[in-house]
Amino acid sequence: MALASVVLGTTASAAALPGSGSAERGTTAVRKACPAAHTKAERLEGRITPNVCAFLQRQIAFGEMPTGPAPRPGDFDHPRVKAYLDIFDTDATLWEAGSRAKYGRDEIGPSIINSLGLVKDLRYRGTNVVADGAVVVFGQWNEATINGHRIAFPQIARNVLGDDGKSLQARRYYDRHVLLRDTLPGAPVGLFDGISDNGPAPAEPASPARLRPAELTQRLAAWNSENAGALLARTGNARLSGPGLGTPLATAAAKNAYLQRFFETADVEFKAGQVAFGTTTTYVEWHGTVSRTPGERVPFGIVERFGPDGEWELYFDTLPLLADQKTIDALFAQLARLVSDAADGKKHR
Repeated sequence: MALASVVLGTTASAAALPGSGSAERGTTAVRKACPAAHTKAERLEGRITPNVCAFLQRQIAFGEMPTGPAPRPGDFDHPRVKAYLDIFDTDATLWEAGSRAKYGRDEIGPSIINSLGLVKDLRYRGTNVVADGAVVVFGQWNEATINGHRIAFPQIARNVLGDDGKSLQARRYYDRHVLLRDTLPGAPVGLFDGISDNGPAPAEPASPARLRPAELTQRLAAWNSENAGALLARTGNARLSGPGLGTPLATAAAKNAYLQRFFETADVEFKAGQVAFGTTTTYVEWHGTVSRTPGERVPFGIVERFGPDGEWELYFDTLPLLADQKTIDALFAQLARLVSDAADGKKHR
């Protein structure tokens, strides 16, 4: 699942808005390799093998499919649940924001059933998609209605594929705070509220030189040592987009303030994940754990996207940085009750 933009007060990365990037949609070879997927994604890069094309078609089909009546618990035969499970290998693992990995369809099935119960009209389309060997990073733009509020948000679906195009290992990166911010009374205040550019920005955002595999060890060390200066130095004048930002940050001071607030809250322990190099775009995944307080470590990860037009985008979940798991569970339980009562025509005072 995935959800973030500026829709009825819900903020997201402006750089991730549909249509906001370059109009380039891939090479002729990419178009011929998977024409159906090419017409559905804003940008499709990499070597599109038959298994990659099969995966993309399944991913896109689920994003476009209407849910109809919401699936009931255990209803794996619901058409949209079946379409979702068809994305995954029988023994696949799925990791989503802030939770342990789910193993196999017996655990992945209930997850999508719960999600569709909360956001019955969830839909999405591909934004920036990069295939690099068995790794496919599917950028997507999600839209949904929750408790009467229209929301939209970006998500990264990182997958490692088998020969048949089924996902063997999937990770999802998105900010769950978007689901609560304008839909639930008493939702936590956004982690990055108040951070914005103040002062003149560089005249032209410049894309830094393409990240090389040899640099990954150094960049991982910068994240783990909370070295904002090193992270910023490598990205130069690139605009920074991330959770909690209505528009990308262009000034060095604002970008530094964003990273400093992150590191003041988050104690991360990352390992290198997957990297996907496209024609113009690079995705880099860092995953591991995060802690707000000593000894309270939870699963956590970040995906960085370096784009062709001076973009530097971060995708991660802010909820583990705002509240403990017990509080997060209570917030979503409250939201689920509101959604259920609304469907039943009940009113809350």
